[in-house]
Amino acid sequence: MKISHIIFLLLISFGPKLTLVARTTRVVAPQPTIHQILVELNLEITKVQRYYNSCYERVIEEIGLLDNRIKTTTNTAVKLELLLLKLESKQLKLGLKRNEYTEVSKIRYIKGLQIMKILYEKTLALDHHFASLNTFNEINNISNPNHYPEFEKFKTQLQRQRDKKAGFRLSTILGENIYTSIIHSFVSMFGNNQINAAEKEKQLSRIDCILDFTLRMHGDLNTIYFETQYLQKSNEGIMQELQQLFVDYTKPIQYHTPLKTCRDTDDWDRVRENLSNYLQELNRISLIEDQKYKAHKMQINLEFPIDRLLQFITQYNAFIDQGAKFYEKFGIMLSSYENEKQCGGEIPVAYQQLKANVAVAIEKFNTAYKPVEINGSKMKEVLYGLTEYD
Repeated sequence: MKISHIIFLLLISFGPKLTLVARTTRVVAPQPTIHQILVELNLEITKVQRYYNSCYERVIEEIGLLDNRIKTTTNTAVKLELLLLKLESKQLKLGLKRNEYTEVSKIRYIKGLQIMKILYEKTLALDHHFASLNTFNEINNISNPNHYPEFEKFKTQLQRQRDKKAGFRLSTILGENIYTSIIHSFVSMFGNNQINAAEKEKQLSRIDCILDFTLRMHGDLNTIYFETQYLQKSNEGIMQELQQLFVDYTKPIQYHTPLKTCRDTDDWDRVRENLSNYLQELNRISLIEDQKYKAHKMQINLEFPIDRLLQFITQYNAFIDQGAKFYEKFGIMLSSYENEKQCGGEIPVAYQQLKANVAVAIEKFNTAYKPVEINGSKMKEVLYGLTEYD
């Protein structure tokens, strides 16, 4: 075997490992966006594929030269040596294919881990968002006239002026109910002959905006409350799915720390170490003939969680799209009160604050929580390790 041929074989055998070391020591920008991660994914896979394609071209060229020499050589010993060199070159090509596949899998795995980390931060932010709304207290206070001091004053005055012969009291439960409370108040006032028409009109003028607002908006505000609760429960389900996905994702590489703990302790470097150890073992046993099946199984165990991640992304995107539509509907509901200008002074500040919170939530659903743009060519890159270079 020629010295130049041996050097060439060593070069392309160890070249991928050298590039792998260089890549793992690369400084990564802090807190990249998912878009940046996908761009990096494309660039890194393209770099690996270009490197190996150049190696394949050199091996194929070497095989072609060996074929020509085999055809023209009449010396049996020389021909045998050339045939052995050709066989080595073919084996080298297979080894290069295996190394390329492993490197691409590592890139996809690490990028998938980074995407999972960002998605977890997004679901945490959503959880904090829902927890900070205090929607029930706000809606309970602004949708029921019994929580308005002016209406309570009106009821107290009616109670003092009630006709003892015709009047009646409501129970505590019915007294807190918006509809029975209003109906009872009107019956008490209009059925009381002791209160003249001018006084009745004066009393009504003090609470007309309160009654108009609460009667018109009560149903919409309660819809907002219950649908917000539904979204919060859905987000909790998304978070549980993501935490289980992380367990499945890191199980093959023997990392058994929960996602929350990993995130809180910033233990991502240990995940990478476990992945490197896993790939070293995979490369080692892939060279052993009777370990081929085990190596194939290890490869599948590494690939399957990445597919699961993409399924989760589809689920996450659907939830965010749904949440954005819900909040857009909430915004329309809160802006639908027809007499807002006329009754602006009587409408509680909490109503305006709720409108502001919904507007902020719509913006966040379209920015901070927005769906992951990972479809078409991007989906192909993550799922199959294919890039535009292919």
